[in-house]
Amino acid sequence: MLVAIGSKNPAKIHAVELAFKEMNIEVEVQPMDVPSGVSEQPFSDEETIKGAVQRAENCLNKKEIDIAIGLEGGVAESEFGLSVCNWGALVEKGKSPIIAGGARIILPNEITSRLRSGEELGPVMDDYANKKNIRKKEGAIGVFTNGLVTREEMFIHVMKLLIGQYQYRALMES
Repeated sequence: MLVAIGSKNPAKIHAVELAFKEMNIEVEVQPMDVPSGVSEQPFSDEETIKGAVQRAENCLNKKEIDIAIGLEGGVAESEFGLSVCNWGALVEKGKSPIIAGGARIILPNEITSRLRSGEELGPVMDDYANKKNIRKKEGAIGVFTNGLVTREEMFIHVMKLLIGQYQYRALMES
């Protein structure tokens, strides 16, 4: 099965590959550089979901594939503060998108103040942790959980939710 992912981010690509492998499903993963259609820093669940769906749909427009995956990270406001959020979408031609979301943590004030002033989480985290390309490695979640949960692991969880729903839909259609 040919699976496109609307990203060239190594953490996202590896999450897609590992999730299918853990479920013993053989796939060929094709990373594609496609637009999300949302801001560089999605600032709500709705915007983050929209970015994931549009990444997947944009893959379908560019290549003959079986399914397309969009994974998007963002932040979402609550009465307790700004949290990281991550959403995924699995899209097949002619069918409604399958959508799933993952873990969240509330970000510290020194991060949220910079995000609210218009900065993007990736560069803010690089500066905060004095590292480079955190978004392609452990992510903010990895920094703030002391490496116990990484960005890749969050996206693997989302992928399992997507694959499970995909399998269930296929079972119900047969």
